[in-house]
Amino acid sequence: MQLPQAYIDALIALHRGLKRQGPGDDGFTERLLADLPPLPARPKIADIGCGAGAGALLLARHYRATVRAVDFAADFVEQMMREAARQGLADYIEPIVGDMGQLDWPPGSIDLLWSEGAAYNITFAGALRAWRPLLAANGVAVISEMNHFRDPPAPVVRDYMAEAYPGIQTEAANVERINASGFAVTALRRLPAACWWDNYYEPLQANMAALAHSPDAVMQAVIADTAAEMQFFGDHHRDYGYTYYVMTAA
Repeated sequence: MQLPQAYIDALIALHRGLKRQGPGDDGFTERLLADLPPLPARPKIADIGCGAGAGALLLARHYRATVRAVDFAADFVEQMMREAARQGLADYIEPIVGDMGQLDWPPGSIDLLWSEGAAYNITFAGALRAWRPLLAANGVAVISEMNHFRDPPAPVVRDYMAEAYPGIQTEAANVERINASGFAVTALRRLPAACWWDNYYEPLQANMAALAHSPDAVMQAVIADTAAEMQFFGDHHRDYGYTYYVMTAA
C-alpha cells in the first residue's frame, strides 16, 4: 500500500534525530558479523535503506572499508554524514539518496550487501530480485525482514498484519523464497524483542512526546498509529518480529 506523501513526510519528521529508524542493536550486529562467511579483507559494502546510518557507520568502523549507504530520505542521509564526520568515518561513507529498487551498479560489484528493515518497501521478493545481481561471486547478503514466528499465526496477529503488512510470511516461507531467488540461506538470527524497545521504541517515544501538541493532523495520525503499533508489539512480540537472513550467492 502506497502511503500518502504527507504521511511519509510526517513519519520522517517523527524519526528525525534518532540513531535508528527501526529496530536494531549494535551488539547484535557485531555478533552477526563475527559469524559471517569469509569476506575479502576490505570488502565492497552496501547498506541499502540505511536510514540515519546506524548500520552503515558500524560496518565502516568494523571493516575500515567504504560503505555505499542508500536511502530515499535526504534528511536521514544528511544526519548520517554529520554523525560520520563526528566519528571520523566520513571518508568511509558514500552517501546516496535514491531508490533502493533502481540501483544502477555493475553486476557483481558488492561483497557484503546489508539491509535492515527496509526490503519491505519494494517487497521482500522484489528486493531479492533487484539486489541479487549486485552480489559478487562468494558475496554475502544480510537482509532483515519482519515475519511470523508461529505457523499458523495467531488469528489476532494474522488480522492485524493483513492491514499493517500484507506481505508478511513465516520464516520457512521466506527461506524457500530466498533459496529460489539465486541466494542460499546460511543462517537465521531473530532480533530480540528488547532491541525494539531499548534502541527504537523508547527513543521514538521521546519524539512522540515532543510532537504531541503538533497542530498537524497528519502528524497526530502518525503518532496515534505508532502508539498502536507499540502496544500491539508489546502484546504479541512472541508471535512476530525481525529475522536477519544471512545468505550467499548461490
